[in-house]
Parts: sequence; C-alpha cells; structure tokens
Amino acid sequence: MINQESIISKTITFVKETLKDAEGGHDWFHIERVYKNALLISKTEKVDAFVVVLGALLHDIADSKFHDGDETVGPKVARDFLLEQNVDNSTIKHVVNIIENISFKGGNEEQNFTSPELNVVQDADRLDAIGAIGIARCFNYGGFKNRALYNPEIKPDLNMSKEAYKKSTAPTINHFHEKLLLLKDRMNTKTGKLIAGERHEFMLQFLNQFDKEWAGVL
Repeated sequence: MINQESIISKTITFVKETLKDAEGGHDWFHIERVYKNALLISKTEKVDAFVVVLGALLHDIADSKFHDGDETVGPKVARDFLLEQNVDNSTIKHVVNIIENISFKGGNEEQNFTSPELNVVQDADRLDAIGAIGIARCFNYGGFKNRALYNPEIKPDLNMSKEAYKKSTAPTINHFHEKLLLLKDRMNTKTGKLIAGERHEFMLQFLNQFDKEWAGVL
C-alpha cells in the first residue's frame, strides 16, 4: 500500500525542481494555484482526491508550448515519474488522461476522455487563466513571445483549428476573445462556474477600460 501523502510531497518537490526556470505564467506558482483551486472545487464534487491532486500538480509538467508543440512530452514525464513512485497503473492512466485532455486547444477540439476528476482539474486550470491573474499571465506570455499588445487591424479568429491556434502569433488582446472570454461557459463544476462568473466580469471591465484608453476617450 503506497503512502499517498508521501507521493504528493515527492510530486510537489519534483514539480518545483522541474519548473524552476519556467515562464512566469506556467511556473510552480501556476501549478500551486491550480492545485489549491482543485482542492477547493473538490469539496463539492465526488472524486478520487488522489487523482485530482496528482493531475493538478502534473498537468503542466512539460507544456507543449515550450516543447515545440510536442504533446507527448508532458504525459511521458508524468508517467515515468509516477512509475518510479510505484503508483498503481489505474491511477497513472487516469492522471495521464487528464494531462492529455485538459488543454483548450483552440476550443474546437473534442475531448477523447472525460471524468469527474478531469472536470475538477480542468476547471481549476481554467480559473487560473481568467480574472486578475489570468490577465497578468496573458500579458506575461505575450511579452515572453514578443507579441504586440494590440493591433486593431488584426481581428480575433474564433474558428481556429487546433494547429492554427498553436501557431498563432496574434496580439495579446486577441487571446481574450479567442480563449479567455470563452472559458466561463465551458466550466464543468458548480463551484468552477460560480468563481468563473466573477472573474469573467473583471476581464470585461479591464477590456472596456483598455478600449477607452486606446481610443483616448473619457
């Protein structure tokens, strides 16, 4: 019988070390916030808490954005780590399925897997993409990729394919319309939807203020 608390502690240490030099929006602190969000949401959901915790901690262990778009790296790193910890195959498979299916991917992609645990971790991750922190992360990543803040001549594309979404170099403001403002209506859980509503409204206020300042109006 494995000691779940020990596995979780080792996972935290592993993730902190692996992501010590990560981009600011996808570093350990992002993982920690998603982990806390997942614990909060889990209180009102019937889930395997161990799977939720491992899924939250390992969901971005090797984000494809930072591995030339390779979506196999993260699941492999997570699987290898969990195997080293002697975690049972059923749990490993479930965690890997969460990692493989958690991402937005342009919004037009069908998930190949679903579970209450994925619902919780996905909501927890999406909550960190919206609201005040979501805004900060969005511009941090835009700066990391040297993208323009805004260009009125480049309109948001709401019908991007998965590949087009991954390769997009559009201004940062476009990302609000192409992803962030869509997340409120894609939440899975009651708690996730409740929190998302407030954060969504904050983003709308920010964008309204941004538009006023850009246009030079009162």
